[in-house]
Order: sequence, then structure tokens, then C-alpha cells
Amino acid sequence: MLIKNFQQVLEEVKTLPKMRISVANAQDEAVLQALKEAVKEGFAEPVLVGSRSEIERVAWEVGFPLNGVEIWEADAMEAPEIAVKLVRNGFAQVLMKGLVNSSTFLKAVMNKDWGLRTGKMLSHISVYQVNGYDRLLFLTDGGLNIAPDLEQKKNICQNAIDFARAVGITQPKVAILSANEQVNPKMPVTLEAQQLTQMAQKGEIRGALVDGPLALDIAINEKAAQHKGIKGPVAGHADILLVPDIEAGNMLGKSIIYFAGGIMAGLVWGAAAPVVLPSRSDTPTNKLMSLALACLAGHGVAGQDHYFRCRQIG
Repeated sequence: MLIKNFQQVLEEVKTLPKMRISVANAQDEAVLQALKEAVKEGFAEPVLVGSRSEIERVAWEVGFPLNGVEIWEADAMEAPEIAVKLVRNGFAQVLMKGLVNSSTFLKAVMNKDWGLRTGKMLSHISVYQVNGYDRLLFLTDGGLNIAPDLEQKKNICQNAIDFARAVGITQPKVAILSANEQVNPKMPVTLEAQQLTQMAQKGEIRGALVDGPLALDIAINEKAAQHKGIKGPVAGHADILLVPDIEAGNMLGKSIIYFAGGIMAGLVWGAAAPVVLPSRSDTPTNKLMSLALACLAGHGVAGQDHYFRCRQIG
């Protein structure tokens, strides 16, 4: 399935049963605004963890009636643990960060005793709606892993593929980005891109067409690929852009937003449930689209009957 835009994501997820979203330290204005819209759209049931008085105050300020919304009272330190346990125990299917430091939140996610560990690496996936482009673009990892080595890039790539398949893209096309298409020993990124492509050919990376090294224009623009004589199933048609490191991902992602007017959503993949990890700069719309993607992906992996079962540890 080709996902063209976020409106298509919203329309699709609204046809599915509601997902319960556990929110750690939910007393955040933009988070509650996004949850308000998710409830209005009819695809989410929030479970709010944090200070009841603060949650009620902020909800009133954003016009979010909490009738029927479950609130778990918790102080700032214990809220992430409670929110994670609600997901681990099957009471909710999606986890979301509220007014809490990201490192504290992720530490709770990865707790070896009661967290959402699966044995997989966590990675961040950004999804962009870009004017003039005929599909959503997936970018990884511009938000979590700083300077991944080859094995980590393999895992990041597989996470992105699994996520894309979970939201309905049956055979995503992955471009391993570099400055050009030539393998050059003086450019280690090109060597790693070649190795990742070979891994996919051997079946070590599954479920997608993978090619690299590819420059950005070759990856997403068919005319540019034809002009340079670059052929292959990915050139000009990439769904997923695998960047060399967090700096490249951060700059490319922000360029899409600020230069091209793109809309971004994002989440963390590799835990036992989709994890929505919004940044302070994200708008309520960004957060809403992240929630919609997380819920849609949650239905996709639940249908595969493997993702929501937390691995028993200890």
C-alpha cells in the first residue's frame, strides 16, 4: 500500500478499534491538545499518568473534557514506571512521553525487570509529508542513536522496515544515503552502505528492497536517477532514508520542515509497543500524527501476533 499523506493515515486508523495510550507525566499542554484531537478523531483512549490536579488544570486550559478518561495519580518520578507497566501488563497498547526528560523516560522503557525490552535495539523513525512528493518519507535515525556502527545500522534499518510494513507498506524501498553512489575507501559511509546492501541480498535484512550508497537526489527523484544512469528498484522511489548518523538525520529532517514546509511525525521502534517520544518543539499536529502512526502500526504488528507480548525477563 502506498501511503500518500497523513490524512490517509488518519482515515485508515479511524476504521480500526481504538488503541489505549499510556501517557507518562501527562500534564503537558501540547500532549493533551494532541490527545484531545485523537479522542475527537476516534482512534485513541488515553490513560493519563501524573499529577491529577495538574492534568485537570492543563486539560481545562486546552478545552479537553476528561469525562471517562482514566487518570492514575503519580508523582513525577514514579509516573514513567507506572505508564510503562500499564503497557507491559496489557492495559494499554501505545506508550507516550509527556512532561518528563527523555533519558528518564527511556530508562523506564528499557528497565530490565518491568520495562518493554524485546532484545531489539531502539531507534527513532521520523515520517515526513513533503509538498510535491507522492508518498510519506521515512527517515532514520535522526533522533536517538548518535553514531551507529555497521551492526547498529543493520538493526536501525530492520526496525524501519518492520515499522513501514506495520503501517501497510508491504515491500518498502530503503535507500542507504551517502554523498554519492560510488563506493570509496576514503568514505567509510559508502563502504557500510555497500555492506548493508549485501546483507539484504543475503537475507540478513528482511522484508524490503535495500540499495546503497545512494545520494539523496538519486534516492527520491526518478529524473535525477535517470540522468545519472542509476538503475535499480530503489533509485527514485525510496520510502525509507537511512542516514549515516544523527547529525545528518537531524539536519535533513529540519531542512524538510523549515525549508520545504514538511509535516513531521515520529516514534521510537524496537520496544514491545510503539513509543511516541515527542520533542518540546513538536506542535500538537506533529504529536497527533505521531499518535495516529503509532496506533496504526500497533494494529499492524498486533495482527502479526508477536509484537505486543513483552519478553519475560528475570
